Amino acid sequence: MQVDVKLVRQLAELLNDTSMTEIEVETEECKIRVARTVQAAAVNYAPPPVAAPAPAAAATPAAPAAAPADHPGAVKSPMVGTAYLAASPEAAPFVNVGDSVKEGDTLIIIEAMKVMNPIVAPRGGKVTHLLVANGQPVEFDQPLAVIE
Repeated sequence: MQVDVKLVRQLAELLNDTSMTEIEVETEECKIRVARTVQAAAVNYAPPPVAAPAPAAAATPAAPAAAPADHPGAVKSPMVGTAYLAASPEAAPFVNVGDSVKEGDTLIIIEAMKVMNPIVAPRGGKVTHLLVANGQPVEFDQPLAVIE
């Protein structure tokens, strides 16, 4: 079997140009799958504390907090898709950082293959972190929120 290197390069460029993480092409002669691993950055939507302005020269980066992704209250994505924090662009978010939720309350919706899948709170508690942005692609088992 001879691999079409040009096709593989085109598929790799397509991955780089889009937000896709994998693509597969199959013909009668062969099947080619190109994939990449994406590290998602955790996003904390807690409002910044109001403080007196500090001189720019004295500003130092804050030490990172404990990784909420490893938190036992982390709610992880059961699928690959696009995360939405509200039912529609005009609607209020399902939850905000600091909100109390009950088991079964909708936290986020993940769109996968044009189907809206609600991600519900597995337990009651307080939402301490939202780790995704509205419209952000998410991967399987990616932390979405933390409930304490």
